[in-house]
Amino acid sequence: MAFDEFIERLKEFHEQRGAYEIKTIHDKEPPPVEVLENVTARGGDLLSRTAQNYQITSTRDDLVNGQDEDGSGDEDVKTPKEDRMDIDEPGSGSGRTTRGLRQAPPQRVLFQPDMSSTRQIRNSSGRTQSPQPTATTSNAYSLSTSSNPSLMSNSVANYEPRPPMPLTLRGVTTPANNSALFYQQRQRLMGGKASRTKDVPKPGHACEGPNIYLRCMQALRSGIKEEQDYALHHLVKISHERGDKLKFSHFPNMAELLVEYALGVSSLYYAVKWEISYTEENGGIGSLDGLFGTPDILDRIKQLTRTDPADELETSDFANRLQKINEAGLTLRNLVLLEENAVYVSEMAQLRDFLSVALALPNDPRLAELKHYVLDITEQVTKYWSLSADDPLYRCLLGQLAKGTDRGAILTTLRAICRISMNLEQPNALSGVPTSVIENLFNWLLLTDEELLGADLDFLYQYTAVPANVAFLLHHSHSSPATLPIHPFLSQLVRLCQHNHERSVFKILKRSAVPADQSNSIPTVPPDLMSRLLKMDEPDRSNRWMKCVFEEDAESEITQIALWQAYQSRFTAHSSEGAMLSASDFIKNVSSIFSGASAQVSNDNHQAKFIIKGIRARRHPVNLNGRPYMRCLWRDPGNYTLDSRGKKQPRDCGAYLLKSDDMFEHLCLAHIGLTRQPAAPVAEGENDSASANTKKWDLSHADEKIQDLDCYWSNCRRFSRQRTNPLSPTKRNLGNHVKTHLANSSRSQLHPPKGTENGNTKATTSQKEGNEGKEAVWEEFCMWNTATDEKGDAAGVPLTAMLVLRNLARNVPKAIEHMRNERSGFGGANEFNVMNGAGRSGYTVNGSGRGFTTIQVMQSLFLPLRDRLVWSLAHNRSLGPYVHDVLKLVDKGMEG
Repeated sequence: MAFDEFIERLKEFHEQRGAYEIKTIHDKEPPPVEVLENVTARGGDLLSRTAQNYQITSTRDDLVNGQDEDGSGDEDVKTPKEDRMDIDEPGSGSGRTTRGLRQAPPQRVLFQPDMSSTRQIRNSSGRTQSPQPTATTSNAYSLSTSSNPSLMSNSVANYEPRPPMPLTLRGVTTPANNSALFYQQRQRLMGGKASRTKDVPKPGHACEGPNIYLRCMQALRSGIKEEQDYALHHLVKISHERGDKLKFSHFPNMAELLVEYALGVSSLYYAVKWEISYTEENGGIGSLDGLFGTPDILDRIKQLTRTDPADELETSDFANRLQKINEAGLTLRNLVLLEENAVYVSEMAQLRDFLSVALALPNDPRLAELKHYVLDITEQVTKYWSLSADDPLYRCLLGQLAKGTDRGAILTTLRAICRISMNLEQPNALSGVPTSVIENLFNWLLLTDEELLGADLDFLYQYTAVPANVAFLLHHSHSSPATLPIHPFLSQLVRLCQHNHERSVFKILKRSAVPADQSNSIPTVPPDLMSRLLKMDEPDRSNRWMKCVFEEDAESEITQIALWQAYQSRFTAHSSEGAMLSASDFIKNVSSIFSGASAQVSNDNHQAKFIIKGIRARRHPVNLNGRPYMRCLWRDPGNYTLDSRGKKQPRDCGAYLLKSDDMFEHLCLAHIGLTRQPAAPVAEGENDSASANTKKWDLSHADEKIQDLDCYWSNCRRFSRQRTNPLSPTKRNLGNHVKTHLANSSRSQLHPPKGTENGNTKATTSQKEGNEGKEAVWEEFCMWNTATDEKGDAAGVPLTAMLVLRNLARNVPKAIEHMRNERSGFGGANEFNVMNGAGRSGYTVNGSGRGFTTIQVMQSLFLPLRDRLVWSLAHNRSLGPYVHDVLKLVDKGMEG
């Protein structure tokens, strides 16, 4: 199929579809074919193109082909008119002959809007047209009046001249019309005062100036008292509320100014004013080296003269100055809590001098606040310093431990010393610690303050990590055994290994319980229990009865009719003493008595069976308090029953008694044949029960040998089964023998002691577990675990105490070797002796190095502690690995 033919068919299809839809669906007359075929439908819907409402718009081609603007041309004739030759009218100016196919197109003239204020309607026909511009003779495309006379007439009729533009004129200012202005300008040029400046702002207006941080820093630098007080007041508040925003690196010299101001505290007690010098020249006793620090600062303080009054009376100026110095110290303390500020001030040499000066001040209660601030600052910065034994700050800190009595100051000092060189590679040796400090450390171990114990043990852990310190400790434990007793110290460490322990019991099942067989018969109620039940009213009586003869068992069941008949058989004969429950009420009460019991219907061989699931009959009834009765198992030869095959089966006595004494009396009276002696007459004033207790058995014929006498307790047959029995069958021997079948009902046996709690790790206990026939045997393990962290590892005081013990066990052999090589390092002593706990000499070190061995030292120190360490290893699961390490080191030291 050709392409053109396809296009034609496609057009026909669209024509027919549009016409079909207008005719069939909308019931309107479709437009002519030319509308659907030659005219576009863009911009309108289908119903706007029907024969009734469609209008053919005039186009340029319509006008050319003979249709005028009003649409009065012939709609049926769409072909152009016949061509004819026309001669232009005179005056047209063209001078040539044109064809009559079309006229010349209208001239395009640029649009010039009308500037007049009013608009006039140019066409009386009512159709809105755009205004026509005015034709000019200079335009090359303008039409001549001869060719278009209507255009000329319209332009002339609608022409309006352009209105003139108004001119804006400004007057010239001259001295004649504005003399005041020229007078002001003259006065300004001559330097005189101008006229009133009412609205001119004052200098500094709308200028905020420096922020509060810079103002405080400049106020401190000014040296003016009022300005410094203002700065310190605001810095305390800023450091507390916005301490994380104020950094010394952003405000240079602020830390130096605060330190310099705080150094003024010495002027309150000594005749000195410290000055920080940044040159190498020595400025005197009051000059501090701001570059490298002042190593002889403590010696200078000793040379100063006290100026404070002895009566401790203070003036207002003293109190105000001390308060401002405390504010400076508090500001420093708050700001160094930020890590960046702590690093910044740790590089200041004058800060170390200030801390030494403040800690070396007299022991005055008024300085307690400042010293606490100083110790807090020291705690934050010592981790960036490495302090030797001769460092002034280190000596001041040890002095706080030796003479200090303030708990808070001691805690902070211990933490500050333990943090020395924490962030450095060089270890903290803690050398040069005096014996007074070690004595205090030993004494603080006796306290119950856990926070102080932790800080104390942290110090001792770092101290004992150095063999030289352990050697110093061993040496002075001999020179002053009352001051540094080494054995009590080790004993306290072992005690602290179980600090705040918690007891926990772990059970291991050695033998499982064996449940008893279900009883086929419901036990009878003993007479004493029946008498107590009959005194009760229903339903309390039936509830107590079921508790005495039944027990819970999830695997057992009993028929409802058997339970109801047992209840009737027990209490029907005594119905006169109280009304009995109905069968429905009785069955409903079972589930309220036993929580695990429920009434059910089971299908047994396709036969409905009403049962109670979850209970079973007891083998032995219990009393109202839950204590079980004892059943008499004596089987007399004459007491028997016949089974289904006619064979005799022995039958038990079946009597239930609560106590063993009552059971023994029942056996003697009912089965053995012993009698009691008649009771003696009761004297006046005596109690009948006292005389009853004095009754004895009649044993006059108890030793007579009876051939057929035997023990018929269950299947015993004690005398008949043993032919070589040395005992003769007498009533005395039989009475003594039957006691072996009875349980011991004494209080110690009824309530046996449980696992011991003072040293025994495991204890074998027997426990009844509800329904078992044989008792379950459990093995109990008692553990005393100490504190652990979130990962389950040991933590706290017990761990640190064990780490100190491990350091001592590791470093004692090294310390002994160190003492042999450097005896003069411990005061020139030629003899060394360690006393054990009893005061006996454990070993001796003389000048020649003879008379002791490392084994003897280790045995003297750790052998008395070995049992306690083993106990901790067995009982403390969290601390066990560390105890194992200590015992391993002790064994290694004892082996030499």
